[in-house]
Amino acid sequence: MYLPRQKLVGGISALGGVPRRRLLQGVGALGFAAILRPAAALAESDDGDDERLGPFGPWSKPVNLGPVINQSRKPDLNIAPAIPRNSLSLYITSTRPGGVNRDNLGKVQEIWASRRASLDAPWQTPINLDAFNPVPLINSKGALASEHNTVFPNFSPDGHLMYFSSPRPGGCGAADLYVSRRTNKHDDFGWQEPVNLGCTVDGINGPYFDHAPNYFEDEETGIISMYFSSTRPNLSGNFHIYVSTADDDGSFGPAVLVAELSSPSDDGRTAIRRDGLEMFVTSSRPGGVGGKDIWVSTRETTSDPWSTPVNLGAPVNSPNDDGQPALSWDGTAMYFFSSRPGGFGAQDLYISTRRKLHKEENEDDRR
Repeated sequence: MYLPRQKLVGGISALGGVPRRRLLQGVGALGFAAILRPAAALAESDDGDDERLGPFGPWSKPVNLGPVINQSRKPDLNIAPAIPRNSLSLYITSTRPGGVNRDNLGKVQEIWASRRASLDAPWQTPINLDAFNPVPLINSKGALASEHNTVFPNFSPDGHLMYFSSPRPGGCGAADLYVSRRTNKHDDFGWQEPVNLGCTVDGINGPYFDHAPNYFEDEETGIISMYFSSTRPNLSGNFHIYVSTADDDGSFGPAVLVAELSSPSDDGRTAIRRDGLEMFVTSSRPGGVGGKDIWVSTRETTSDPWSTPVNLGAPVNSPNDDGQPALSWDGTAMYFFSSRPGGFGAQDLYISTRRKLHKEENEDDRR
């Protein structure tokens, strides 16, 4: 593993001649271990985070995020959402044209970001993460989607790190996990050149498809874990859920199958509540509502095993494919993709919400 030399990016965009608003600041003397352990190197205030999450009410009927977020072209995919801590940015993976692959006839998946002025404001038109870079840094340029997709963004709690997966050239296997850093957590276009998380046979990037990173830092112990989906052969040749724990030097150790969350069917992207007590899993396992569904697993403490996942059922899941969830910091909003009828593209992004119950409401439910 290595830390790429810092590049100062300015001038005119390669995607339409848009001037870059400011030069990106460098990684400087910050070491690779510090990049992978942002809590130690870039500690921030946790004001308001001591309150226990939940209990919550039921999930609402999902709402389509509309044609601004969901490109109005039936062949296009809008999938794999990610929402940082302040919920004012929404990252999506899309095959829409206008990114680093221009007309994108090969339907290469790229990461885009939309912003809103406040929690009640509408989402603005998504902008490609490389829109202000003279050469692509985050998204990969190439004719074949199978070799150049950039997908599944996921953030560290402090917002300075973004993890994603890609089969781009130079990796370890069929698809690998990468990390990029930004100095300013409010700059959605300040991401620096990504770093591969490393190549080891039993580690986080093996000779297989390693997808859908899901970063979790235990608030009680400070232990950092990375959940992800991989095709390495344990249960079957399908995707299953694995976890890797960060070592003292910041690198991730051996990947271990999470048997409680995995099945012989495909088990894809996960989303973990920030207290580590609730996990949402995309899976095509039997007993669901549609082809792919969202399932939920819980545990009493972060040292306990996960419970057997339970299907969220309707209205979140539909007879079509539903999955790749992303959870808001307070646990009350879940963004996910669905191919249910009534959308704008082949797959659209939706939001479902739930309300945190007051103490007296929770006591009434127990009576």
